[in-house]
Amino acid sequence: MTRKSRSIFSVVAGLLAIFVVTTVVDIVLHATHVYPPWTQPISNNLAALAFAYRVVISIAGCYLTARLAPDRPMQHALVLGAIGVVLSAIGAIATWGKGLGPEWYPLALIVISIPCAWLGAKIRMLQS
Repeated sequence: MTRKSRSIFSVVAGLLAIFVVTTVVDIVLHATHVYPPWTQPISNNLAALAFAYRVVISIAGCYLTARLAPDRPMQHALVLGAIGVVLSAIGAIATWGKGLGPEWYPLALIVISIPCAWLGAKIRMLQS
C-alpha cells in the first residue's frame, strides 16, 4: 500500500468508524425506547445525550485515523475533523427548521468537529 493510499485509508477508516458506531448507538437507543420513534423529535435532554456520545465516538474515530496514518497523525485527524464540519453543516442545513429536535444540536456538532479531531490525534501522539 502506498503512503497516499494509507493516508486515505486512515481518514476513511476513522470516518466509517464514527458513522457505524453512532448509527448503532442511535438504533439501540430507539429500539430500547430511550429515544422516541424516528419520526418524532428528540428533547433537549436526549439531544444532550446524543451530543455526549458523539463527542466520545468522534474523538475515538479521530484517534483511529491518527493511529493508522502513515505519518503526520495530527494533520490526518484534522482532515477528518474538516470532513466532519462539512458533513455536520450539510446535516444542519438539511434539518434546520423541520422540528426534528433542538436547533442548537446540529450547530454544536459543527463546533465540536475540529476540537474532537485535535484531541483524538493528541491522545495518539502522547502514546507514541
